[in-house]
Amino acid sequence: MVTPGGDMQWCFSQVKGAIDDDVAEADIISTVEFNHTGELLATGDKGGRVVIFQQEIENKSLPQFRSEYNVYSTFQSHEPEFDYLKSLEIEEKINKIRWLPQKNAAQFLLSTNDKTIKLWKISERDKRPDGYNLKEDDGRYKDPNSITSLRVPVLIPMDLMVEASPRRVFANAHTYHINSVSVNSDHETYLSADDLRVNLWHLEITDRSFNIVDIKPTNMEELTEVITAAEFHPHQCNTFVYSSSKGIIRLCDMRESALCDRHTKLFEEPEDPSNRSFFSEIISSISDVKFSHSGRYMMTRDYLSVKIWDLNMENRPVETYQVHEYLRSKLCSLYENDCIFDKFECCWNGNDSVVMTGSYNNFFRMFDRSQRRDVMLEASRENSKPMQVLKPRKVCAGGKRKKDEISVDSLDFNKKILHTAWHPQDNIIAVATTNNLYIFQDKVN
Repeated sequence: MVTPGGDMQWCFSQVKGAIDDDVAEADIISTVEFNHTGELLATGDKGGRVVIFQQEIENKSLPQFRSEYNVYSTFQSHEPEFDYLKSLEIEEKINKIRWLPQKNAAQFLLSTNDKTIKLWKISERDKRPDGYNLKEDDGRYKDPNSITSLRVPVLIPMDLMVEASPRRVFANAHTYHINSVSVNSDHETYLSADDLRVNLWHLEITDRSFNIVDIKPTNMEELTEVITAAEFHPHQCNTFVYSSSKGIIRLCDMRESALCDRHTKLFEEPEDPSNRSFFSEIISSISDVKFSHSGRYMMTRDYLSVKIWDLNMENRPVETYQVHEYLRSKLCSLYENDCIFDKFECCWNGNDSVVMTGSYNNFFRMFDRSQRRDVMLEASRENSKPMQVLKPRKVCAGGKRKKDEISVDSLDFNKKILHTAWHPQDNIIAVATTNNLYIFQDKVN
């Protein structure tokens, strides 16, 4: 956010999605994810669709238009299903998308709804075979007796076609709703987590997985916490973390035992007695956990704050950033309208120097770790002229409101940014408001 020349400025680049105020439930974006190069950007929605955008080649003569993302492929990943044994509908909503590192010309991604994970192959075709011996050009079969000579079929160019095909379906392993999927650094295995269990899968094997964490008590009435998120370490294939609704993060080492119920490290911040309230337990629940690219730190998001933990220090976070402290006085009404249970995600920039997360009123916030500075910006159609610089937003919690400030009472809690993503190399960010995807980039001078 901050460069040697002063503050970095963010500009509007693009917005995807319908303008209508009347939003269809199926169009609500439920996950956003860049691939490892940042060339592709995937979104999943409540209708079970995955839309992939591709970054256009940089225009050398117009550097300010360097990051146009256009639709590359759209496909239906999941369909609504019905569990007849439990008489439960299974939503088609995409909970998570995770890209696999690219190994050949095709791209692979994992997408999951509440119960089933699918491995998709996205490949391009720009040639088609021509000159069959037994078929006419329109596909009709020839009479074999009429064939007097043989010819060798050739590949001829055609319009580019992007195909998405399901290569693996990983089903029937989760009793509860899947909240996380994370690909291991060995690129062969991945984990999936639901409310009470974490499973380890091999990408080639669909009919079995290994249960590596199980916190389900014998008597469900004794249940005090659930798993909220889980992620593999970016470099150590044996290490993963999972967070809980009690605000605790447990780090596990798969070399110790097959079942990692006994953690290696436990990260928990002692509660400040002065902040204790009826809502303390709800707002301390962790909604997201992300390792830094370096693997040295991890970031957790609870309802009001973002915390950065050093993996070598378990007793407290090394950095704490308040995302919307002005809502502390509004917790009662947020509890009544269920917003207090919203699950905000967080993300790191490419070099781990800045973290970003969303808030209400379509605000999102960035925290510069080295400069200890932060900025709150807004994703809105009013600021959607090409290359328009985003103005920082400020919220007035009480007292006299300044000219540029927004009163905490006028915030719209139906407009919220839960899902954000940061390009792995460039200062390009993707921010999902209800049914729109905003793309912003830093201003090129």
